[in-house]
Amino acid sequence: MPKELKQFVIFKLGDEEYGVNILQVKTIERLMEITRVPKAPDFVEGVINLRGEVVPVIDLRKRFELPERTNTDNTRIIIVSIEDITVGMIVDSATEVLQISEESIDPAPSIIGSIDSDYIDGVGKIDGRLLILLNLKKVLKSEKISEIEKAREEV
Repeated sequence: MPKELKQFVIFKLGDEEYGVNILQVKTIERLMEITRVPKAPDFVEGVINLRGEVVPVIDLRKRFELPERTNTDNTRIIIVSIEDITVGMIVDSATEVLQISEESIDPAPSIIGSIDSDYIDGVGKIDGRLLILLNLKKVLKSEKISEIEKAREEV
């Protein structure tokens, strides 16, 4: 019986490639004006108006405690939806959509660079590349999600 293929939206932070399940991705947007929100956690950049919906935006580099980087023409906001909450994630670039078979996904090693292994669902191997597959629920942990929601309500 063939293993199931999963689709991931692949994006970059620095030289590392990450993937999020395509079922959690609503859209990928160019960087737009972000309205700062007072008292938000440091990784929350603020909120955007996305076609009439106020969407909180987090900086994934800050969330993963990676060095800051200047935004470029390739910088994107990946709009994801988790547990009825919509959040934008700023990434260096969104590169492609890939299908990865379950047998090509290894469990997360205990330490990957500076990223907490709790954030990682696994590591996808495809054509000699290693893709860090994120667990968005854990990246946006419940207390963090409630902080993001609060930020949204204050606008």
